[in-house]
Amino acid sequence: MKNKNYFLRVNEQTPTRFWINNVTKEEAYLAIQNGAIGCTQNPSYVWKMLSDVNEKEEVIGLIRKYQKDELDDSEVLVKVQRELVENIAKIFLPLYEKSNGTQGFVSIQGDPFKEDTDTIIKNALYNREGGQNIMAKIPVTKDGLKAIEYLSAKRVPINATEVMAVKQALDVCEIYTDTTKELKDRAPIYFSHITGIYDEYLAKVVKNENIDVSPDAVWQAGMIIAKKIYWMVKDKKYEVGFIGGGARGLHHFTEMVGADANITINWKGTADKLIESNPPVIQRFLMPVSESIIDELTEKIVDFKRGYYVNAITAEEYEHFGPVVQFRNSFEDAWTKSLDFIASLR
Repeated sequence: MKNKNYFLRVNEQTPTRFWINNVTKEEAYLAIQNGAIGCTQNPSYVWKMLSDVNEKEEVIGLIRKYQKDELDDSEVLVKVQRELVENIAKIFLPLYEKSNGTQGFVSIQGDPFKEDTDTIIKNALYNREGGQNIMAKIPVTKDGLKAIEYLSAKRVPINATEVMAVKQALDVCEIYTDTTKELKDRAPIYFSHITGIYDEYLAKVVKNENIDVSPDAVWQAGMIIAKKIYWMVKDKKYEVGFIGGGARGLHHFTEMVGADANITINWKGTADKLIESNPPVIQRFLMPVSESIIDELTEKIVDFKRGYYVNAITAEEYEHFGPVVQFRNSFEDAWTKSLDFIASLR
């Protein structure tokens, strides 16, 4: 065991598993070799591939292929994204087959500017055609929850994403449980708590509003929300998987170790650094949180209170919740850049 890398040791010693995010084909192979069992892609994926010198020409080729018969650049982008993700799904397919469909999923999210229920469903069903291990990635908003209800009944595997608040995760669990209770062969569902983005957002709020709060408390904020969600879901015995995401530092993986969860990280800057530094495997997620820290955060930061308390936010407010808006804005920015590039090739 002493010669095994960090992620392989995490796999052996804990229930925590490693998923890779927004990968090139090379990174997908590297991630699997180093213990990754799944993959998430998001709406910034095509732009990331266009920004990669080793991937750009292939993406341009796909754009030109679809532009021959499609006049709508948004539709071109949707089709290019699916084919790129389909290629990654093929790399993860052996894991899916070997595990009898419990590992090897690759999730894909649609156009961030078109997130009404009907369009989410349409894109999810279209993307699913790209491979049996492709999972529909759906934002947890009011419209997204309706889509989750419909797609769960149709046995579509789901990654319910953009979860920042405890209530969002619980809504997903309740809808899935109620919708699939009569199904004998229901598809798996996960929710993704975007811990790193939540932390990044709160840090900006504290700085911009000059809030007098302990940096140590702010550093723990996202993990505190994640722990509350995790234990509430366990307590209620919901059969819904937990994904941690949006990593903005190595601690967004290492602090989650010990959880029965899948943690998504980028290869460059996170996975590669953890392999290089090879830290000890310590199950930090199981450590309790100080009540004084929770008190300070709930008293001083409104958006922590909204994320932490179950009844502090409603489904109608999810899409306008500060950290959700910040996350979606990053997708919209990358999607727009991809659209502009596609237009420039006409």
